[in-house]
Parts: sequence; C-alpha cells; structure tokens
Amino acid sequence: MSWFPESLRNLRRDVFFLVLLGVALLFALTMPSRVATWPSLVDWPTIAALTGLLILTKAVEESGALAHAGRWLIDRTSTRRVAALGLVAGTAFLSMLLTNDVSLFVMVPLTLSICRIARMPATRLVVFEALAVNAGSMLTPIGNPQNLFLWQQWGIGFGGFVWAMLPIVAIAMVLLLALTAVAFPATRLEVHEHVENGLDRRMLSVAAALYVPFLFLADAHHAAWGLAGVLVVFAVFRPKILAAIDWGLLLTFVLMFIDLRMLAGLGAVKGWLGALDLHQPHHLFATGALASQVVSNVPAAILLAEYSHDWRTLAWGVNIGGFGFILGSLANLIALRLLGEKNAWGTFHLWSVPFFLVMGAVAWLLL
Repeated sequence: MSWFPESLRNLRRDVFFLVLLGVALLFALTMPSRVATWPSLVDWPTIAALTGLLILTKAVEESGALAHAGRWLIDRTSTRRVAALGLVAGTAFLSMLLTNDVSLFVMVPLTLSICRIARMPATRLVVFEALAVNAGSMLTPIGNPQNLFLWQQWGIGFGGFVWAMLPIVAIAMVLLLALTAVAFPATRLEVHEHVENGLDRRMLSVAAALYVPFLFLADAHHAAWGLAGVLVVFAVFRPKILAAIDWGLLLTFVLMFIDLRMLAGLGAVKGWLGALDLHQPHHLFATGALASQVVSNVPAAILLAEYSHDWRTLAWGVNIGGFGFILGSLANLIALRLLGEKNAWGTFHLWSVPFFLVMGAVAWLLL
C-alpha cells in the first residue's frame, strides 16, 4: 500500500470520513434501489473545481513562493496581533471577490508558512481565517455557493444583493476583528527560521499561468475542461504534485454530497420542514441557520428555497449557519483539512459556536 497516496491511507484514522462512510452504508442497506442514483447526487463541477484548485495551490506551495511571501510579510509586521488582524482581514476581503474556498486555498498555506517562521499559533489563526471567509463571503453573490444559488434563483441585481447583506456582514466583521485583537497578544514577532527555502520559479510560473484560465473556465461552468488541462500539464511537467494533493478531501466531499442530499430528500425531513411555517421570517431564519448545522448551508439553501421566496432572510440564515459546527459550511472542512492538525476540531468549535450564537441573536433582532 506504500504506492497509495498518503492522504487516502490516512482516511483509516479520519473520524469524520468514517462517519460519512457509515451513513452512506446505512443508506445503501435501507434504500438499495437508490444506490444507482448516487453519482447524480454529487456536484461534479464542484469536485472538478476543487481538484484543480488543490493541484494549483499545491504547486504554488511546493515552489517555495509561500515561504518567501511569508518572510516578506513578517519583515514588515511588528506584532502577532497586527499579523493576525492583517491575515484575517485579508482573508475576509479575498472571499468577497473570489469564493470562500479559493480564499482558503490561498491564505491557509501562506499562513502556515508564516507560522513556521514566526512560531505563531497556527491552529487558532486558521480557525479565525475560517470564520473570516464565512463572514466576508456573505457580502457578495459570488462569495460562496449558497449566495450564487440564491442570486441565480431569484435574479437579484448584484448591487441589491450586496446592499441586503451589508448590515449583517458589517457587524460580523467588526465583531470578528475585535475578537481577533483579543485572541492574539501584542507581543513582538520573533523570527526563528533564518534559512530561506529555494524558489522554484518554473513551477510557480506554470501554476500562475494556469490559475486565471482555470478560474475563468470554472466560473463559465466548464470546470471539467479546466481540470483536464491542469491534469495534463502537471502529469507531464511535475507528476509528483498530482500524488501529493489531498485526495482524501475529494473523497470526503463526494460522500458529503451523497449523504446530505439523501438526507435532504427524505420524506420525513420534507414533511417536518413543511410544518414549520416558513413564511414567518424568524422561523425561516432560524430553520436556515440550524439546518445548516446538520446538512451544511448549501444543501440547506437549496432545500429551503422550495418553501419560501424571502431570499434575504434565507440568505442571512444559511450564511450565519456557516458558523457554529464544522458541518455548517464546507469552507470549515477545507480550512481544517488544509491545517492538518488532528486536535483542531476542539479549537474550532471553541470559537465558532459562540460566534454563531452571537451573530444569530444579532440577526434575529435585525429582522
């Protein structure tokens, strides 16, 4: 089994993956006739886009560019608090313009490089970056998949969408930056790594040249063609990059789509939702936020859109639902998988659950 990618071998010890696998087996035993439909439950364009991003960001990481960028930032940053505030704010801003997952693919490896050089607490900082992408991506219709779905579903203008989300995003960002200032001390950064890693300019140039065309194709709903091009280039140019990406994360996402969409399609679930009087804004908001904790905010948005046309309240609910438990947003899973720390779940929930409760209460009062 030594030839098998390490990320797939590690799935034997991945509790979250094993739970998803167990749920899938339970569905297979109780509804065997539906197994043949499982491939149609997977959002393959999302999987293709995720695969391409994993390859490109791994190439950037292996090129040594992130270590150089991290050292450049450290040389211009005075304290841990300032560094944390800059990284959290930058992550949130990037998620408004791109998407929450792309922001994490860029910022988390950069953050890990900085933390290795300056001995900052990587786990806490990545957790705050996960909170940042959930907060920042709320603002625009292109910030995350649930916003994109709601934007397309109701044909809302870009400016109108931003205006409707602005109050809750502004409050979330103020609270998050204040919490960041409290969580990270104003002690000076101490650089413990003085050896500069070599920069593989060729690999960096190839990754950079492919990045924009790949994002363009993914945005134009041709992620599969973009992935095909990336795979061909790296299979010829640097095949070790293909073996080094997190294939376990991709398999975990496939199982998440199957399990969550099977769950959302159960008659009992639909019947329960139909009895919640979702025409009431507070009911819809609470259902969106709480349902996201169980099935993630993208499936929750798709499901609840069948029961209400109040897109703003639904958007507030499912976006705030991205905080809280790790299942609230797929971005949470991406952040912790990129971090690679086994004990990060506890730290994540220590900060994310209270933030969810506070933001939920704020949004409830604003409705």
